[in-house]
Amino acid sequence: MKSNVKETIVSASLIGLAILLLNPFNFWMPDMMIMCILTITLGAFGFFASFVLREDKSDEREEKHSALAGRNAFLVGAGFLTLGIVVQGFAHAVDPWLVVTFIAMVLTKIATRMWGDKNL
Repeated sequence: MKSNVKETIVSASLIGLAILLLNPFNFWMPDMMIMCILTITLGAFGFFASFVLREDKSDEREEKHSALAGRNAFLVGAGFLTLGIVVQGFAHAVDPWLVVTFIAMVLTKIATRMWGDKNL
């Protein structure tokens, strides 16, 4: 239970920092503040990634829930990237990072699936 509270706090912090980086209220942020927020965001993502990597499943039900969460996260991420690519495509200014990230996600999904089918 304690781990879930930590994970929730880190996740909420990561989301909050990402929203700050979007500058939602259109206030001007000095370069130093942006660099500090980027550094804190990188650290928060590191904590979040450590929680994901240390997930421990004790039975089949937990494994199924974990797989469902991963599948849903992949679909939502790929869906938003696709939407971003399409919207920017209509503006004739597709950001290469969107395309590269989408390709990396799909290739990782395929490679992991092939590795799992062969080794598990």
